[in-house]
Amino acid sequence: MLLTLIVFAVGIVRSFFTPERTRRILSGRRESVGNVLGALLGIVTPFCSCSAVPLFIGFVTAGVPLGVTFSFLVSAPMVNEVALVLLFGLFGSKVAGLYLLTGLIIAVVSGWVIGRLRMEKYIEVWVYATKTGEVESEEKLDWPARIHSGRDAVKDIVGRVWFYVLIGIAVGAGIHGYVPENFMASVMGKGAWWSVPLAVSLGVPMYSNAAGIIPIVQALLGKGAALGTVLAFMMSVIALSLPEAIILRKVLKPRLIATFFGVVALGIMLVGYLFNWIM
Repeated sequence: MLLTLIVFAVGIVRSFFTPERTRRILSGRRESVGNVLGALLGIVTPFCSCSAVPLFIGFVTAGVPLGVTFSFLVSAPMVNEVALVLLFGLFGSKVAGLYLLTGLIIAVVSGWVIGRLRMEKYIEVWVYATKTGEVESEEKLDWPARIHSGRDAVKDIVGRVWFYVLIGIAVGAGIHGYVPENFMASVMGKGAWWSVPLAVSLGVPMYSNAAGIIPIVQALLGKGAALGTVLAFMMSVIALSLPEAIILRKVLKPRLIATFFGVVALGIMLVGYLFNWIM
């Protein structure tokens, strides 16, 4: 029920943000302001790694700075509104707030770092030659149409993620029932300095919907895993994946992809260590 309600509400919000409007908002912004704005827009816009190539081409050809583009590309999958509300419902405002704040910081800082590295030469040459065209007018939606958009989002997103949610619950149930607390605390607890890099290393190759990873997060925390380590694992699953790297290879050279993954993974690990230290 919670998943359906939040997807419906977000579907209405997303009806205000077309790719053209998002591109127009971000183009011409200075990097410092643009990184923050790009990260914020990434939360509410309906784009995932599957949209990365056309969005990247559109942003670059519209003059959006490379660092701003990456802030958006990091934030869009990482700070997932469905995961945010489910975390709030399961763990309260503190954990949900930590997820939101740290996700935005990682997106902003990662984009800023990549922008400072001046890696435009590692974009495939054909991208700059692509003409996306200008949209003269945008369709104006009335509220019945926006509500219909919310219903369509429920059919689409809930229809696609319910199976992942069931898998996540099954995995979480297995962790609850069969994994000893002492073992989980030793592997993902605060005492193991290598637990955060291990969690990120395990999370990057995985490809899971944000809603499907929440039951696993709940089970890990219930078995004594440290909050920072679990947050690092969840963020790496949502924000970085091998399918995303394969998709981005169409427009980026390997060195820029490796830099992107490395900077984001380092940011996630720092967040994991920070929250293991302060909490």
